[in-house]
Amino acid sequence: MVSTLDEQRAHGGPGTHDVTNQAPPLTPYDASDDAALLEGLRREGAGWAEEDLRRLGRQAGSAQAQEWADLANRHEPELRTHDRYGNRVDEVEFHPSWHHLMRTAIGEGLAASPWADDRPGAHVVRSAGGLVWGHTEAGHGCPTSMTYAAVPALRRQPELAKLYEPLLTSREYDPVLREPTEKRGLLAGMGMTEKQGGSDVRTNTTAATPTAEPGVYTLRGHKWFTSAPMCDVFLVLAQAPGGLSCFLVPRVLPDGTRNTFRIQRLKDKLGNRSNASSEPEFDGTVAWLVGPEGQGVKTIIEMVNCTRLDCVMMSAALMRKSLVEAGHHARHRSAFGARLVDQPLMRNVLADLALESEAATTLTLRLAGAADRAIRGDEGEAAFRRIATAVGKYWVTKRGPAFTAEALECLGGNGYVEDSGMPRHYREAPLLSIWEGSGNVNALDVLRALSREPGTAEALFGELALARGADARLDAAVTRLGTGLSEASPTTARRLVEQMALTLQASLLVRHAPPAVADAFCATRLGGDWGHAFGTLPESAGLDAIVERALPGGGG
Repeated sequence: MVSTLDEQRAHGGPGTHDVTNQAPPLTPYDASDDAALLEGLRREGAGWAEEDLRRLGRQAGSAQAQEWADLANRHEPELRTHDRYGNRVDEVEFHPSWHHLMRTAIGEGLAASPWADDRPGAHVVRSAGGLVWGHTEAGHGCPTSMTYAAVPALRRQPELAKLYEPLLTSREYDPVLREPTEKRGLLAGMGMTEKQGGSDVRTNTTAATPTAEPGVYTLRGHKWFTSAPMCDVFLVLAQAPGGLSCFLVPRVLPDGTRNTFRIQRLKDKLGNRSNASSEPEFDGTVAWLVGPEGQGVKTIIEMVNCTRLDCVMMSAALMRKSLVEAGHHARHRSAFGARLVDQPLMRNVLADLALESEAATTLTLRLAGAADRAIRGDEGEAAFRRIATAVGKYWVTKRGPAFTAEALECLGGNGYVEDSGMPRHYREAPLLSIWEGSGNVNALDVLRALSREPGTAEALFGELALARGADARLDAAVTRLGTGLSEASPTTARRLVEQMALTLQASLLVRHAPPAVADAFCATRLGGDWGHAFGTLPESAGLDAIVERALPGGGG
């Protein structure tokens, strides 16, 4: 006679739905528990913010914040073009979780507040905060990034900066659409690309017509990929009589009426679902000139430099979050008689991922430090920032998709289901290489900087020289890089920029990381003792030391 399930359990038999050998929930955890992050924060002159960063890290890893991230992506934004009476409103409605994420990010200074902070390291603190708060979800990082980046571009028109900058740098989140100067805080967006040209913005067809009022124009055209249409003001490019120019477009005009900003549709895009990316149409849209006519690219390029840094930062945050998820699973899952984290080959994979993550985090904070010092007038750091940000944007964002795929594989089938969160990371990873110029655009931009701004090469090699003599493989790589610069061409631009990135990352790790990390990175990324996939570190690599450093709370 077959016994019942209860009888089986009473006699020690397994139930069909008893759960064993599964990792417990990761939350709550501390997203700031990252040695490379905290060391870099102190090194780049922002150690004064460590207590706040740790507090933010605990909040980012809380069950509540992780639930906000999940819900904001499960409940997608909805476009309302008209109200119930037929009036055009062009508004986007969001789930409350989106607003919770935004309110926290802005309140913690992750938008434009560093521009109003005179303390050295304020911009480093923002990037470090992004590395930590990025453990929640990526979508709301778009409007905070663009708001941060809009300030230096807007300063090209001092009277507009005087009016809007105090509200852009506010730490108050005010999502209601109304006349900007009546709000407690503002968000800024950007509209550059169009259907026919994409990154080739000089082919834009949106037309800007001067009005009788000096500095005021009307725009007519269609933008192709304008994220965060809920923002209050936008910097956009359009063709004025004097050539491609930059303009400020408010959603609500000074008299309280809605500016013409017709949202034609929201993009059904790869990546996060929380953020609304849109196609707005301008038709008699009122705009204010920012910078001189014909200098639109020159005016808005500082905004692009800032958002490119954020692409590096967001990629590094995504890597770190994926590594933490993979390490947590490996610590609690057993197979073939041992925990996954103790299986030699899995330990090799985790160590290899840890090297990539630490290199990305360390480079991010070095770039943030360069930005902070450049903003404060350091010309040498400005030259280094110019070349190294483009190099980092190319390489770190390229590594993101392969990294997240490998981290997902560490969870096996558990990582392939939406509930794990790993598919969301995997879908998001390619965006950061495409946003603010794809790989080709950034690689060619590096060549442009080298040919037109000679001080950039000097700044890069000056940085590399700080590690001279510490590792023979690094010294050889610097020599090869010097030869490569003399032979650079558009055809080989990607290879050259890859060499620049790896050499720069290696130099930073040799100077600042533990010997096991620096040695393994140089042996593999520079010395060629490496395969073509993650998890191919040599037998000599100090796997235990690398994993112990990387995983929160120790690697065991």
